[in-house]
Amino acid sequence: MTQPLLILGSSSDKGLGHTVVEAVLGARAPETIDLQAKTIGYYDYGRENMADDFIKVAERMAAADSIVFATPVYWYSMSAQMKTLFDRFTDLITLRKDLGRKFKGKRCFVLAWGNDAELPAGFDVPFSSTAAYFDMAYGGCFYYCTGAKADVERRSREAVAFGRAIAF
Repeated sequence: MTQPLLILGSSSDKGLGHTVVEAVLGARAPETIDLQAKTIGYYDYGRENMADDFIKVAERMAAADSIVFATPVYWYSMSAQMKTLFDRFTDLITLRKDLGRKFKGKRCFVLAWGNDAELPAGFDVPFSSTAAYFDMAYGGCFYYCTGAKADVERRSREAVAFGRAIAF
């Protein structure tokens, strides 16, 4: 098993996302695609955005054994960067079916963080349903509470356990 590919969908290049990733994956530094540093246009029926970075990112995802999507929770959902990436998966079932088929059998996981004590209900549905659509193995979602109600000791133990499930 090779290292997972980390897809980071945060608006902050030095924010809590890195802390959460380190809590889960420890010192193991996976290859990371920072969506903030990529140019990925919104899904476009006219296909005007095919020269952006989406296909390169999708090709890298197709080459990985497992993918870890890491996103803050904004308004009960994934970040805008992550949502834009997921919307563009439509290109993988229309224009680049060959590439979309390569997602079959990949393992995927979600790391999320936010201020609420618990992950909002239904947060992981887009991830688990997308994994099912592409016939990927969904390994679950780990949520790290960063707010005042955070149980740091419990979350740290859970982070290590989830990291073992991702194991590389």
